[in-house]
Amino acid sequence: MRQIFPAEAADGPIGSVQPGGAGLAEIARLYAYPAPGSPPGRPWVRANMVASADGAATAQGQSGALSGDADRQVFSVLRSLADVILAGAGTVRAERYRPVRPAEAWAELRQGRPPTPPIAVVTRLLDLDPESPLLADAPRHARTIVLTTEAAPADRRAAAGRHADVIVAGRELLSPAAVLGALAELGHQRILIEGGPHLLGQVAAAGLLDELCLTVSPLLAGGRAGRILAAGATGGDDIPAAQAGLRLAHVLTDSGYLLCRYLRQDES
Repeated sequence: MRQIFPAEAADGPIGSVQPGGAGLAEIARLYAYPAPGSPPGRPWVRANMVASADGAATAQGQSGALSGDADRQVFSVLRSLADVILAGAGTVRAERYRPVRPAEAWAELRQGRPPTPPIAVVTRLLDLDPESPLLADAPRHARTIVLTTEAAPADRRAAAGRHADVIVAGRELLSPAAVLGALAELGHQRILIEGGPHLLGQVAAAGLLDELCLTVSPLLAGGRAGRILAAGATGGDDIPAAQAGLRLAHVLTDSGYLLCRYLRQDES
């Protein structure tokens, strides 16, 4: 893996990603979260997505089919840096989510925090299997968080609550502000969104996305796969212009993959 932007930082390959290695330390530095309190009054919200060279968010129905070794290394670092990992119910089902295992997180990046971050799932009607590995196998220190609405049937909430922490954060719908606010109340200030496109679209449309980590895969997907960002809750196709601007912070490359980190224009 090599950094190619900014140009002045392109001074050689990044070392191998391994415990105590220079490569791990450098990637962690490149993706470090800002100090707590930036932005003021709310958590820092980062999204990590992958897309094919022709813009598809999935291949064969899963984003993992677009991934490569470098992308997986950055993926593990981003998860290790986060306080909580947020995903929509559709992504959780399609990608067969499980709790993060200690072997999948970097202990040196978790100092002062539990060994793994919890997964938080957004589901309006709580259409999840309460006995799925994501809920039933989560460790006590990182119980899965289920964010749902009053519209979700009471029996589903009770069933999910046997293994997970169920939070009712809305009546009929879940607004991005309510979801992120509920996680912040639990003490999670570094939030990592892993999908899906509708959740990411809603967060971006609300002006609450601070950062996008996007891997461009050297593959052509074709077909009818969607993009990494879909219409927001109101059905609009566009992100308001004041919220759409991004600034390129860095680009890494490995085996044809481009790993890009973007910040909102108004973020330092």
